[in-house]
Amino acid sequence: MIGTGPGDLAHLTPHAKKALEESEVVVGYNYYLTLLKPLLENKKILGSGMKREIERGHMALKEANTGKTVAVISSGDPGVYGMAGVIWELIKTTGSSLEVEVVPGVTAATAAAALLGAPLMHDFAVISLSDLLTPWETIKKRIEAAAVADFVTVIYNPKSIKRTHQIEFLRETFLKHRDPHTPVGIVKNAYRPEQEIILANLHNFTQQNIDMFSIVVIGNAQTYQFNDKLITPRGYRL
Repeated sequence: MIGTGPGDLAHLTPHAKKALEESEVVVGYNYYLTLLKPLLENKKILGSGMKREIERGHMALKEANTGKTVAVISSGDPGVYGMAGVIWELIKTTGSSLEVEVVPGVTAATAAAALLGAPLMHDFAVISLSDLLTPWETIKKRIEAAAVADFVTVIYNPKSIKRTHQIEFLRETFLKHRDPHTPVGIVKNAYRPEQEIILANLHNFTQQNIDMFSIVVIGNAQTYQFNDKLITPRGYRL
C-alpha cells in the first residue's frame, strides 16, 4: 500500500516513488491514478470508482497471488482513511500469506495545515463526517467530544451534494463551546491545480463552498489569524 500524498508529485516521498517504480501492477481509485500518470508507464493499471474499495482490494490480492508486485495506492497516507485497513482485513479474512508493506504518505490533514500556516501545533482531533461506514450517532458523539475538549479539529469528507446537514450540526455543536470568531481554515484540492485556501470563522464557515475535496480545520480557543495564516500556540515563552 502506497501513500501518494495530496496530489502534486513533488510531495510523493522517495520511498513511495521507489515502490511505484518497482511495482508491476498499480491498483487505485481512477482519479488518483490520473494524478500519477507520468509514473505509470509500462505498468498494468487497475482502477475503479468511488465506494469500491473492497473490489480494489480483491483485485490487488488476485494479482499478487500470481506472483506480481502490486501497488495499492491511496491519496495522502494509506493508513488514514485509506486502503491499508481494507488490505489487512482481506489478508486476515482470506488467510493469505502475502508479504505486505505500508508506505506512508503526506496526509490531507498535514498538507492542509502546511498551507494554512501552523494550526496543528497543539493537540488535535481528526473526524470524518461521512456516515457511509460509520453510524451518524457515533460521529455526533465524536463531534461533541472534540468540541468540549477544545481540540483543534480537522474535518475530512465535510460535505457532499446529498450530505449537507452534518456540517451544520458540527457548526452548531462547536458554537456551544467556542467563540463564534474562532478561526476556521478551508483547503480545497491541496497541492493540486485547483487549489483554493479560504479563511473564515466558526460563525460563517459553512457559507463557503465546501465539498468532498475540502479539508476544514477548526481552531481551538488559542488559535489566531496572523496575516493570511492560522497559528495555534504551542505554549512556548517567546
